[in-house]
Amino acid sequence: MSVCLSVSLPRQPCPIAQGSLDGVGEDNAGTCPLGQGAASDRKAWGPAHSRGRPHPPQPRPSGPLSPGVGWGGGPGRLATRPARVWVSQPLGGLLQLAAEVNVSSRVALGVSSRGTPILVLKRCSTLLGHISLLSGLLPAPLFGVVEQTLFKVLPGLLCPMVDSVLGVVNELLGTALSLVPLGALGSVEFTLATLPLISNQYIELDINPIVKNIAGDVIDFPKPPKPPNPPKPIKVPPKEDHTSQVVVPLYLFNTVFGLLQTNGALDIDITPELVPSNVPLTTTDLASLVPEALGNLPPGQQLLLSMRVKEAPSVTLQNKKATISIPANIHVLSYHPKGTNEALFELNAVLTLNAQLAPSATKLHLSLSLERLSVKLASSFAHAFDASRLEEWLSQVIRVAYVPKLNVNLDVGIPLPKVLNVNFANAALEIIENAIVLTVAS
Repeated sequence: MSVCLSVSLPRQPCPIAQGSLDGVGEDNAGTCPLGQGAASDRKAWGPAHSRGRPHPPQPRPSGPLSPGVGWGGGPGRLATRPARVWVSQPLGGLLQLAAEVNVSSRVALGVSSRGTPILVLKRCSTLLGHISLLSGLLPAPLFGVVEQTLFKVLPGLLCPMVDSVLGVVNELLGTALSLVPLGALGSVEFTLATLPLISNQYIELDINPIVKNIAGDVIDFPKPPKPPNPPKPIKVPPKEDHTSQVVVPLYLFNTVFGLLQTNGALDIDITPELVPSNVPLTTTDLASLVPEALGNLPPGQQLLLSMRVKEAPSVTLQNKKATISIPANIHVLSYHPKGTNEALFELNAVLTLNAQLAPSATKLHLSLSLERLSVKLASSFAHAFDASRLEEWLSQVIRVAYVPKLNVNLDVGIPLPKVLNVNFANAALEIIENAIVLTVAS
């Protein structure tokens, strides 16, 4: 499960001690570093702000993180493109300078007091290269003074940027990695699959959902055999600015439905009490479809349909459509509430259901409807017959008695990771091949 977060940055003055992670474009000028505002409740104002006294003019750096930058056990390059620096002139106005900056840091993975992983800054070093004037007027002698000043000041401003980013990432890890209950079925534990990936103003987390049954055992259904042509990687649509994106993989859907199957939540005994009076469920109605299946049974007797799902259902996500295929054995019996039921025949059935998906604040909800039903005769205690003649009748029974039960069991939904209190209720939902993409405007 991939989570790509856009961190909203407030438009307010930035403290020098924290640096800045503004983008290079003009639209990003004046934003504040990660670790403040909407992304975090931490305040990092300098002493002069807290006492209400004005600062003397100071340089303010701004630079993007290079795309694809991540942290591992070794040093990571945090910034490899030129940063912009604004410096106030003694006579008023701002100078805009470009400085070639490289920040290298060594980050270790640790464990917090709450048991969640945290990233700890072990070492940070900076390397400044060429400095050039982008806008403003400055005599050459004064430019040399400014250049010398920047070489002294900037190194002390850049490494706090790394610490600010780590603070936001650690907050993400603390909120995203959690145990979410699945009602009476079990739970889903979100763990970190790989270290976070940082790209510009986005933080990407690769979260591994681990599904457990009510006893706490990990549910890991065997994967189907690999086809001759291996499946293509998931193609996630391009991420727009000022949005957060969650990719819910097909694996999580299959595992949740597998958990329903192992718990017996997909099995049902359909008796006349579970269907409305306008739905036929007697030997008289069955005789009009397949009279050879009844043997010597008299008309007017009630029927019992015992449905058992012995294999895990399969979920398909493609062509903007979600479908669930449930293989089932249907035993048809004459029903005697106070006596012994008499078996008539057994069918092998495949139910194909459409899934309507709707996100809420913390879950992805599913509502199923029967698209089609196909049956084949497995065995008969009377005579063999063409089971396809029963498909329309059985579809009617399943729609009124079985599908509502499925939807009740699916009320638990597919849990979504809790990241920075992102509310997914108004998320745009897109079904792509083998995944669901939820996009939330920041």
